[in-house]
Amino acid sequence: MSLPVEDVKAASAAMLQKQLYAVFTSPTGAIEPILAVLEEHLAFQTTLENQGVLFAAGPMWSDDEGSWMGDGLVILRAGSRAEAIAIAERDPMHKKGARSFTVRPWMINEGTVSVRLDMSSQTFSIL
Repeated sequence: MSLPVEDVKAASAAMLQKQLYAVFTSPTGAIEPILAVLEEHLAFQTTLENQGVLFAAGPMWSDDEGSWMGDGLVILRAGSRAEAIAIAERDPMHKKGARSFTVRPWMINEGTVSVRLDMSSQTFSIL
């Protein structure tokens, strides 16, 4: 079963409808090549964050939440799926073959983000 995008947008017209792109990234083999590129990868992610391209990113745990097998999820702000693919191709993890990736368009409709700023202690927390 599938519905045209236009039908989904019409049904959720009053909602946010923010178009983003989810990059699912998986190891191509052993974990060691991932660890060897990790510092470069994190620097790349930080650059994307500073440019306003990176919405969120991080590791994905095993189903039992007890280990990390090298999978990750990166959410990008991009103008199109092709642009998101081009960004993902520049990631050192992918350039050096430590991980492969797939990109899926993702529209945000519902949810909340809250940030608490305590001025007296100059601290914040994300709720």
